[in-house]
Formats: sequence, C-alpha cells, structure tokens
Amino acid sequence: MSRLKDLIDKLCPHGVEFKKIYEITKYEQPDNYIVKSTDYNDNFHIPVLTAGQSFILGYTNEEKGIYQATPDKPVIIFDDFTGSFKWVDFPFKIKSSAIKIITVKEEFILIRYLFHIMGQINFTSSEHRRLWIETYSNFKIPLPPIEVQKEIVRILDTFTELTAELTAELTLRKKQYEYYRDKLLTFKEQ
Repeated sequence: MSRLKDLIDKLCPHGVEFKKIYEITKYEQPDNYIVKSTDYNDNFHIPVLTAGQSFILGYTNEEKGIYQATPDKPVIIFDDFTGSFKWVDFPFKIKSSAIKIITVKEEFILIRYLFHIMGQINFTSSEHRRLWIETYSNFKIPLPPIEVQKEIVRILDTFTELTAELTAELTLRKKQYEYYRDKLLTFKEQ
C-alpha cells in the first residue's frame, strides 16, 4: 500500500477529479451480436452471454456477428434493466438487446479500474426501465491519474485472485471434513 500512497502523494496531492461515467465511457447496443437461435449446445464454441447470474447461457455455432473481445481489448457487459454487469475478455454473442457493451475512453480511465469502481457503486433498481443512459452513466466516480489507477487495479486483482484461491481451498477442506466426519461417525447397527 505504500507504493499507492506514494503515487497518490506525488500525482494527486490535492485530491482527484470526479467525472460522470458517460464522460469517460462508450457504450454499444448489441444489435449486431444478438444470437438468432437459442438452440445452445455444449459442443459449440461461441458463448452466449447475459449480464445476470447465469452469465454464459450456452454455446452457439453461429459464426456471424461475434463480438471480438480479447484479454487486450476487454469489455464490460451491462444489463440495462437490472444494473448487473460482467467482465468479458473473450469472443461472444449476446442473448438480448437489454445488454449494453461498455468500453472506455482510454486517455481517461482503465477499463479494469472502471470495473472495480462499478462494483463499489452498489446500485440496484426495482423499476423495469432502461438504466444505463438515464441513471447509471450519470454517477460520478473518482478519476485518479492512470498510474494510480494501474496500482489500484493491481492491488484489487491480487486480492481477487487470493480470494478465489482461498474459496477453492475452503471448499476442498469442507468436502474433506464431510468425508472424514461421515466415515468416522458412521457405525453399523448391531
């Protein structure tokens, strides 16, 4: 954390600018990437996405209209009705027009920094209306210099990775515990 503090002290000693999300992002309607057939099959290779909990709804063999996200050119998909969002860094198709494909104006913001910030907004809506343009993109977020953003992303991604590793380890230990508990505490009736 001292590297981050040093960067903040050096690059933004008087605080950081705040900008509305729409000022530093671009969004695209997914019309060109919507899957035509819902005949999904695990033998196909192109994932069909939604920003909801299921994320990958299935796989299609459609070869036209694939959004070409990559690890070098990732996007955030945003569900315009629920406000949920996902990080995507692989080619995909979209389930419905309710999704917005979000990219950033790179001179202002790193897309991974935006993703982490969006996770802190904690926005929910019970209304069934389009959220991106009217509401979500109007939130103001802190915009430190790119070098500070990179360090914040590095720290948060490291913790995300460690959390995933710990969760996997805890899941395995729980299974191991249950196995031995069941093995040791199961007795035959006499």
